[in-house]
Amino acid sequence: MARSPAATLSLFLLPLLLGQPSPSRPQSLGTTKLRLVGPESRPEEGRLEVLHQGQWGTVCDDNFAIQEATVACRQLGFDAAVTWAHSAKYGQGKGPIWLDNVRCVGTESSLDQCGSNGWGVNDCSHSEDVGVICHPRRHRGYVSETVSNALAPQGRRLEEVRLKPILASAKKHSPVMEGAVEVNYEGHWRQVCDQGWTMNNSRVVCGMLGFPSEVPVDSHYYRKLWDLKMRDPKSRLKSLTNKNSFWIHQVTCLGTEPHIANCQVQVAPARGKLQPACPGGMHAVVSCVAGPHFRPQKAKPQRKGSQAEELRVRLRSGARLGEGRVEVLVNRQWGTVCDHRWNLISASVVCRQLGFGSAHEALFGARLGQGLGPIHLSEVRCRGYERTLSDCAALEGSQNGCQHENDAAVRCNVPNMGFQNQVRLAGGRIPEEGLLEVQVEVNGVPRWGTVCSENWGLTEAMVACRQLGLGFAIHAHKETWYWSGMQRAQEVVMSGVRCLGTELALQQCQRHGPVHCSHGDGRFLAGVSCMDSAPDLVMNTQLVQETAYLEDRPLSQLYCAHEENCLSKSADHMDWPYGYRRLLRFSTQIYNLGRTDFRPKAGRESWVWHQCHRHYHSIEVFTHYDLLTLNGSKVAEGHKASFCLEDTNCPTGLQRRYACANFGEQGVTVGCWDTYRHDIDCQWVDITDVGPGNYIFQVIVNPHYEVAESDFSNNMMQCRCKYDGHRVWLHNCQTGNSYPANAELSLEQEQRLRNNLI
Repeated sequence: MARSPAATLSLFLLPLLLGQPSPSRPQSLGTTKLRLVGPESRPEEGRLEVLHQGQWGTVCDDNFAIQEATVACRQLGFDAAVTWAHSAKYGQGKGPIWLDNVRCVGTESSLDQCGSNGWGVNDCSHSEDVGVICHPRRHRGYVSETVSNALAPQGRRLEEVRLKPILASAKKHSPVMEGAVEVNYEGHWRQVCDQGWTMNNSRVVCGMLGFPSEVPVDSHYYRKLWDLKMRDPKSRLKSLTNKNSFWIHQVTCLGTEPHIANCQVQVAPARGKLQPACPGGMHAVVSCVAGPHFRPQKAKPQRKGSQAEELRVRLRSGARLGEGRVEVLVNRQWGTVCDHRWNLISASVVCRQLGFGSAHEALFGARLGQGLGPIHLSEVRCRGYERTLSDCAALEGSQNGCQHENDAAVRCNVPNMGFQNQVRLAGGRIPEEGLLEVQVEVNGVPRWGTVCSENWGLTEAMVACRQLGLGFAIHAHKETWYWSGMQRAQEVVMSGVRCLGTELALQQCQRHGPVHCSHGDGRFLAGVSCMDSAPDLVMNTQLVQETAYLEDRPLSQLYCAHEENCLSKSADHMDWPYGYRRLLRFSTQIYNLGRTDFRPKAGRESWVWHQCHRHYHSIEVFTHYDLLTLNGSKVAEGHKASFCLEDTNCPTGLQRRYACANFGEQGVTVGCWDTYRHDIDCQWVDITDVGPGNYIFQVIVNPHYEVAESDFSNNMMQCRCKYDGHRVWLHNCQTGNSYPANAELSLEQEQRLRNNLI
């Protein structure tokens, strides 16, 4: 990860200022690093590699089993291992084979605590390189190597910063935006002396707390309050100020640092403990400005210009607010950013532009999913004070061979709004599921209770999981009789909940005034199951546009389609098998750009066998195909039941996981796509009853939100459609995210699809 010269300098200065020696270069055995080398979109699986003596090497699969995989996965930050893979399933590595005959009990904290033949002692070849598949859920509090607060010296960490409100108005405000700066140093909270304190320091502190900017404070007023407390003989603050353990002596920041650990920090005076750490000074006071997501509703609206700037960058596929794949708008097309030279400084510019604080983490290698379409920027070089990413120096993404497996992402610092303390789960088998309990005010008194499950759906569950800090909702449970809640929270305190999906908490959603739950208490209460990652389906608009054509199909060939309700209602009254239906046909290609495979909600035992077409339906309606007037009125419709979800094609190097043959598993693997060719039954809109004119052609994937996705805004595609009674043209096709969707097809596949060859 690239660092600015100032940040690098601070790493050398900080140990000297703290009076500690610099960390030695060789790693101790307990800190041996591991990595998984495999599919870029799946950080939880791959070939297991170990860093020893500065060189990455592999692990032999001899005697390797689930307990060894469990230790490796836990060391990598995952909760547990799913399984392991032998015989170089993830390809043969290069360099040394560092470990052989690894023997773990399963309770070790790192792989080098297990027994083995010793470093480099083996009788293996790289055809025996072991692979590991971990559960994608991370440890609570997991921090990757790119987090900036890991930059403090050994044994001494500047871990956290907070503001201690002083004024009564600041104490009432949530989040706290003004107060005395306190730093968590070696596990103890210390205040920072205001001598030499600058607005650059304030900018760094506000960024860490999730705020994009800072404003000056009335230092004279705060000085009067300080002096008043110092004159009080009973003041505890007066006695604390005489202790050097109460103070951080001095902080010097440039203002571009993502974390105070990157700044020059002097804990105690250079001349030793006899000199006071803050002679004649007081605590530094900071005032921050909240971004638009966190402002009270009565706050003044932003200027139109700043809103337009915000729309030029966005985050996608993130499980939580303020994280996601970075996408930018160039020439009216959304595209991604390559991770070459991507660092915390540039990531912080994106975060502040979007109304968050500085970047908590800069992510590489499509860690939050691969994008689709152009890669607009590469080698972004920000200095840290730019207002927007477009102000930073950068190359065009096409100039240095970037692929979507290099898409950059960020996790931004966001303010602590306290919403997570107003919701909890009870009764679940794992911490990520359970009966939902919320805290609301009843007659001015906070009270815990349950949520009525009437109208409860995936959108509401998504808000609940986000509020819980658990990512995406994979299930919205309407019956929770099998989960027992807290004894004091049995009463229904919230009903009629309807969320847009963008709310930060259930308490911000629409709901009934007086609680009204027609089925009462008991088994019909809301629950959720949450997960850190989710799939994301996106339509290839270009293929739809270029494969559309008309067909007059005889009724004698439409019995199966009629049986499955794929024709307009007027077909019921025709003289079968005489006559024909006019069909607008096209091919579709649906990508999974998320971080988890797209799987049917229903298990195999619930799939419905359709004898006519001789296949199983795993989802009742997978897509909607509609023809609308220019004002949005529907004039013709179709529907696409899930004939079979499978990996029709995958990018080079990624194996197909799902195939329909022989009652196989159904789904779409991350990075792969499912193609429905124009010659498949029901792959059409029946326009027999439609007259010539200009229309809107619309496709919606996963229309009933049956399966959770990280982003539902890109599930709808619309095209302008011109029909003259004999021919049809589709043009200007766009998804909700305006991806041009460049397909990775062979020349032969492309010609077959676009020439409408059967």
